[in-house]
Amino acid sequence: MATIQVKRHELTFAEKIYIPEVLRGLKVTTRQLFKNLFTKKDIATVQYPEVRRKYPDRFRGRHRLMHREDGTVRCVACMLCSTACPANCIHIVAGEREDGSIEKYPVSFEIDLLVCVYCGMCEEACPCDAIRMDSGRHPMPSFTRDKQRIRKVQLLADGALSVAVQGGKGT
Repeated sequence: MATIQVKRHELTFAEKIYIPEVLRGLKVTTRQLFKNLFTKKDIATVQYPEVRRKYPDRFRGRHRLMHREDGTVRCVACMLCSTACPANCIHIVAGEREDGSIEKYPVSFEIDLLVCVYCGMCEEACPCDAIRMDSGRHPMPSFTRDKQRIRKVQLLADGALSVAVQGGKGT
């Protein structure tokens, strides 16, 4: 194995003191500053929330829980959505119904939006069309972690009456 000698050139006096390079960098920065101040071209900043960008057509939006005709939640607490969730952000506590019409219902239904990756697997896994991600609403930022956990009441407030046939009956 041969060693290769690399010849380095000697720095000039101007290169040693760095002043011309610093001035050249300041010139670029100042030119960009005045361009942004007076022409407002090529500015990537959006004045959110006053100005909002249009979401892509494939944007799902925040989760929502659907209602039945009698106003109860369509969810039967089968846990398929939380099982299918790759981020493990859905937590459901199931309870027994007293009237016996439906076996179970969610006592609590909570989604941690800070962990959610908005993949839509929960929506695909739900056999009774109880959870949807078609709201088109972006989750609003907050200063506390607790406000990014949406619970059953908030999910039902965004929901609507579902017209899908439940239980495999119909056509």
